[in-house]
Amino acid sequence: MEISIPFTKILSFLCSFLIFSVSWDVLAQTQPDIQKGFLHCLHSKDGYNNSIPNIIYTPNNPSYTPTLLSSIQNIRFLSPDHTKPLAIITPLKNMHVQSAVSCAKNYNIQIRVRCGGHDYEGLSYLSYFKQPFIIVDLRNLSSISIDTKTKTAWIGGGVRLGGLYHAIAEKSPNLAFPAGTCPSVGSGGHVSGGGEGALTRKFGLAADNMIDAKIVNADGAILDRKSMGEDLFWAIRGGGAASFGIIVAYKLKLVDIPTIVTVFAPNRTLEQNATQLIYKWQHVAYKFDRDLFVRILITRVNLNGTLTVQGQFQSLFLGRVEKLLPLMQESFPELGLKKEDCTEMKWIEAVLFFSDLPSGSTVNDLVLSSSYPKRYYKAKSDYVVDPISEIALEGLWKRFYEKEAERAQLIFSPSGGRMFEIPESETPYPHRAGNLYQIQHLVYWTEEENAQSQIYIDWIRRLYKYMAPFVSKSPRGAYLNYRDLDLGENKEGNKTTYAQASTWGLKYFKNNFYRLARVKTLADPSNLFRNEQSIPPFSTS
Repeated sequence: MEISIPFTKILSFLCSFLIFSVSWDVLAQTQPDIQKGFLHCLHSKDGYNNSIPNIIYTPNNPSYTPTLLSSIQNIRFLSPDHTKPLAIITPLKNMHVQSAVSCAKNYNIQIRVRCGGHDYEGLSYLSYFKQPFIIVDLRNLSSISIDTKTKTAWIGGGVRLGGLYHAIAEKSPNLAFPAGTCPSVGSGGHVSGGGEGALTRKFGLAADNMIDAKIVNADGAILDRKSMGEDLFWAIRGGGAASFGIIVAYKLKLVDIPTIVTVFAPNRTLEQNATQLIYKWQHVAYKFDRDLFVRILITRVNLNGTLTVQGQFQSLFLGRVEKLLPLMQESFPELGLKKEDCTEMKWIEAVLFFSDLPSGSTVNDLVLSSSYPKRYYKAKSDYVVDPISEIALEGLWKRFYEKEAERAQLIFSPSGGRMFEIPESETPYPHRAGNLYQIQHLVYWTEEENAQSQIYIDWIRRLYKYMAPFVSKSPRGAYLNYRDLDLGENKEGNKTTYAQASTWGLKYFKNNFYRLARVKTLADPSNLFRNEQSIPPFSTS
């Protein structure tokens, strides 16, 4: 399902943006001192004077709009109706980030931090609040330093997953990093929000394998793990860094993998007993050998003019096919996996296999953010603690025959293995033992359908409501990296209390939300780093 931005869409947006810029100028007239003061503040800082043209983009700069649009992955946010930033800062050095934070604090300007632009609700580059804001876009902080002896890597806050994986593979075919499958996702937001992927059952989350970081705090200081303290370091390993500061670098623990891995992805329709296979998968996938990851991608397909629901059993196995087949025969013989269904390859080739990049892409395309299709979509998430019955699954399939579901997708990702061994309070990410698998609910639509985007959003909300009896409860769990503003939003300004934020915070973090708020109170008591779903300090209560 590759829905790229057509040229007509870009042209239409640029025309709309020119019209919008007139209204932006009117708005700016009410706050000229803020923008002027902020820019003057930046100009006065060390490191900015000689780099201004390459770092700061304001609305009157011809590169402002292309820079703003370049990393917007969910193109339903390509709208002139959204408030635009006073400026976009693209730091070349850590000191540029420090200066941007200090100047924004001086002039009471919100800060949005963008790494890859994959925030599902666009909060890394837009604001639903009226307060002026800037974007600190970390794209230029893209250094990667890999030490194969210590099996560690220092990466800049703007590194994307595809670039990280490619760099690791160039250094060693036997090292990897356990994180997500989408190569254009920014490592910064992904790691700090948890970071699930095909290696999670074997090695845990990306956040579980972060061992140090450098963060610019609300005072504009750079802190590493030692100077920030273990509480703040705990918070940014799954609690979302955007609530606490701007992470300019991460130190990651790399993991050992075999030279050759095996992948497979057979499809099974309802007519091929997909319902029974998915029902059985729920009972066994979380108990598989931890070298084996099998997720299910569920979509509607048209086979010879007949609509049906299809499950694709997409897998990564850390080993060769001759070891995989006996495991599958023992644990999941119903799938009927055959040797010809499987392909042996290098790990970096498996990354490409999972990436959803266009057909014909190569591993070198993993480093190109432009290679990944941009789409209109809305997403939600769930965790399942008890297998869903066949009857309930059949009720779910009925929703896939509705017209809005033409491009809908569910992704069932198994837990178990290492995830069951890590206590839920070890990091802010709490969805550990007891969760059989995670569901990502997605619905996509096209440019032509965008005028009716609300009907697709309403459809996925109805689907989410249908799923309520079959997923986790009290609270109904959700994954921060699949952000969903339907769960609740903070109030305008600095007025959200802990109790009010708990409506969404407990879903993401469960009992860890209280500790996150306590850390926030110590690390950022003035709530400089805030957005529609940021952790509030207790001081605002």
